Amino acid sequence: MAETPIPVAILTGFLGAGKTTLLNFLLKDPFLANAAVIINEFGDVGIDHLLVERADENVIEMASGCLCCTIRGDLIDTIHDLLARRGRGEIKRFDRIVIETTGLADPAPVLHAVMSEPGLLAACRLEGVITVVDAFNGMATLDAHMEAVKQVAVADRIVLTKVDLLEGREGEDMLFAIIGRLRKLNPAARLLTTHRNEATAERLFTMGLFDPTKKTPDVQAWLATEAYQTGEKRGRRHRHHGHAHDHDHHHDDVSRHDDHIHSFSFTENNAISPQGLELFMELLKSYHGANMLRMKGIVKVSDDPARPVVLHGVQHVFHPPVRLEAWPDGDERTRLVFIVKDIEKSMIEGLFRAFTDQITGGADAFTDKTLSLNR
Repeated sequence: MAETPIPVAILTGFLGAGKTTLLNFLLKDPFLANAAVIINEFGDVGIDHLLVERADENVIEMASGCLCCTIRGDLIDTIHDLLARRGRGEIKRFDRIVIETTGLADPAPVLHAVMSEPGLLAACRLEGVITVVDAFNGMATLDAHMEAVKQVAVADRIVLTKVDLLEGREGEDMLFAIIGRLRKLNPAARLLTTHRNEATAERLFTMGLFDPTKKTPDVQAWLATEAYQTGEKRGRRHRHHGHAHDHDHHHDDVSRHDDHIHSFSFTENNAISPQGLELFMELLKSYHGANMLRMKGIVKVSDDPARPVVLHGVQHVFHPPVRLEAWPDGDERTRLVFIVKDIEKSMIEGLFRAFTDQITGGADAFTDKTLSLNR
């Protein structure tokens, strides 16, 4: 019997957010007693590695450069090496891999490796992304760095650190402001804090994400479509407010990065053909891949409408589609959710609907519709 794929979690967050402090705390938890940890530190001196208290044989440091630059080499080789040593019995049998990125890293290349590397797909599955945000300095960091915004946008869990530094009425206002901003950027991510040890390992790593090995996958929790719908309404109000008062309020200019990030969802009753789904995904990657931060969905396909297909994409890379044996929650509609940069909902929704049974006339009609949507 094939072994259950090992979950891989990504721990990210901007410089100074407190990733290493959080990792030190989490590694003391029995829940992660059998986890293997890969730490990436830019430069020759691995400061982060020296601060990890559980620096045993299952903690490996990559000192050859940023994950963004070495993703197709060192990280994949490191994971393969870990799996090989585990298989040979040279190290204890870890049940999870945690990858800590540098503070400047875009997590997308790490996700690409786990989701698309042929040699890893059979042995590993993406568990999710944990993004650490400094509650005290987070607003300024998000203002100044698009990388920090993307780290929040792709997260499945967000951990707020340094909440104890927010004191008095001013501190309370800062806390409400940063929470509101994070909710706008990523309405579906669960938000936890390190205050009073709220961000435990079990809460962070039991993410409720889609796992095809489960008997009844919790697709509804994984998609969280209601949160995206709430985020759409909040985003429309924000954009309307920003347009009406663009010259009056400084915060509209400060949030310029946020204004490029949108989240949305849509549903479709009609099935899509296997060829149409493949072409939709190819066009989505070709035209919008760089700006499609995260996409996931469950899709009704015309060749077998009773057995839906699960999709999961990060920018231009999609995890191989998974066919379920049945609809897991009784809702037999296609449901797709997106977090994107500078892409309107109507563009992607229109592209998908062009390939459903609503459109007739064959491939030429699909092509004409697609071209008009992307001009």
